[in-house]
Amino acid sequence: MKTFSPTPEHIDHQWFVVDAENQILGRLAAQIAHRLRGKHKPEFAPHMDNGDFIVVVNCEKIRVTGTKLATKKYYNHSGYVGGLRETTLGKLLAAKPAEALTIAVRGMLPKNRLGRAMLKKLKVYAGPTHPHTAQNPKQLTLQY
Repeated sequence: MKTFSPTPEHIDHQWFVVDAENQILGRLAAQIAHRLRGKHKPEFAPHMDNGDFIVVVNCEKIRVTGTKLATKKYYNHSGYVGGLRETTLGKLLAAKPAEALTIAVRGMLPKNRLGRAMLKKLKVYAGPTHPHTAQNPKQLTLQY
């Protein structure tokens, strides 16, 4: 028996909606990255982008455990001397709630052009509405 290797004709990208209300940030990000990568499909291939499109709503109502709101820090650097900026998770969730989930999912995807293509299939919105109703996304309930 020959090993099955999927081709672009075998790939079926579906659309799903995930409600992030009262979900824990890391557990939600892990399951979203799993779906974006396509590891839940029997025709998974690590060299191809065969994952699904994920639309996340109610991102501002996401939860974290412990003292992560005050102690977890995000860093970025401008490239200039003394240009290191740090932001806590609490401030990031208050200013840009979708950014926290996007950063968490990005860290769980491959660090190459295939991972960047997978991240483009993630659509995160702070409120309960989204503009992707034309794609008829199915409701997805996650395990955790």
